[in-house]
Amino acid sequence: MEPTSTPAGEAHDLVSRYREVRAWTERLAAPLSPEDQTVQSMPDVSPTKWHRAHVTWFFETFVLAENEPGFSAFQEQYWFLFNSYYEAIGPRYSRPMRGVISRPGAHDVGRYRSNVDDRMSDLLDRVDEGTLAKIAATVELGFHHEQQHQELLLMDIKHVLSLNPLRPVYAGSPAAATPATPLSWLDFDGGLVEIGHEGSADRGGSFCFDNELPRHQQWLASYRLADRLVTNGEWMEFIADGGYRRAELWLSDGWGRVNDEGWCAPFYWSQIDGVWFEHTLHGTWPVDPTLPVCHVSHYEADAYATWAGKRLPTEAEWEHAAALQGPQEATSPPRGSDVSTETWHPRAAGPADGTLRQLFGDCWEWTSSAYLPYPGFRPAPGAIGEYNGKFMSGQMVLRGGCALTPPGHARASYRNFFPAGARWPVTGVRLADDGGR
Repeated sequence: MEPTSTPAGEAHDLVSRYREVRAWTERLAAPLSPEDQTVQSMPDVSPTKWHRAHVTWFFETFVLAENEPGFSAFQEQYWFLFNSYYEAIGPRYSRPMRGVISRPGAHDVGRYRSNVDDRMSDLLDRVDEGTLAKIAATVELGFHHEQQHQELLLMDIKHVLSLNPLRPVYAGSPAAATPATPLSWLDFDGGLVEIGHEGSADRGGSFCFDNELPRHQQWLASYRLADRLVTNGEWMEFIADGGYRRAELWLSDGWGRVNDEGWCAPFYWSQIDGVWFEHTLHGTWPVDPTLPVCHVSHYEADAYATWAGKRLPTEAEWEHAAALQGPQEATSPPRGSDVSTETWHPRAAGPADGTLRQLFGDCWEWTSSAYLPYPGFRPAPGAIGEYNGKFMSGQMVLRGGCALTPPGHARASYRNFFPAGARWPVTGVRLADDGGR
């Protein structure tokens, strides 16, 4: 007989995982001063301390409030300040105004996190089998929710620091230089394929978000994918050929943004004495032509594909190809405990090996697919059901994960989404076409 995990063992595993995820958030925030953690540089960016508090609010709201004996909120106004978008929970503070809240400060947010951490550990240590079965899926969701905010914390502080003329460094250092490798193409047969996660954890499968369900059939024509991401050097050719000045390459809304906002290069690029520089979390450096281009919008990705005589893949094509190549779970290398040892930036593609390179861990890859529900999708009941479904309008799907995504968080079926004009996420481009059709 196969060994089975006892309730005590499951609770211990949850506590260990809880401490691991929560500790990584604090390591990410450690290089930042209290002042750094308070700044909100645009409405899409949230202060670092808000991210730290919001993920804590999630555990307090969705686990402790319903299961802790004699529950009492750490601070009742925190439920108003740190609610993101859960209408069923109650009113929330205006998102674009999060940066004007100087109190609680970063230190007080740390006290809030410690209080909730102690109470969560106590709850899980004392949990009975019935309660464990009731809360385990929500606790697991909280882990993945916090990992999403770990990525957002880094993307947001990157934007904050980019506006400082002192050009401050967050952490890390550039990766070693790597020679450029030519782009190749991989062919994929079409047919009736299955898309979506095989099943959520409460049905015996591994974790997934609700927007990855249900698994369903979809017809694909034969197609090809580029074996690596588009590079900075290739994007410079697009710029030199007037890519940002040629209306025929652009979707109408994209061309409007080019003109209204003066786009002439990827976000975080600036030209000094004829040389392109790029702001990164490890400093501002001359643009490396061998690295993947990143921080480009869906509009830019689509315009580049048009210029190259190609197109963007659909999300079904991307997932089908990624699933054929390997396991559903991404296998990014683990990170150490020291944030200074990371590059926090996409790396150059390795040597061509007949596979899809850079699928996970470099750039989120734009697809041509609008973010819509899968056939048969049903949001979960209650406030948790607001997690994904309510955003299925006006967004485009991205796949793969990026250099800021926590290892193990992404998978082939993972559906990220942003508005078509978003440039602050770590987003890049993989080309597709119809092969010989």
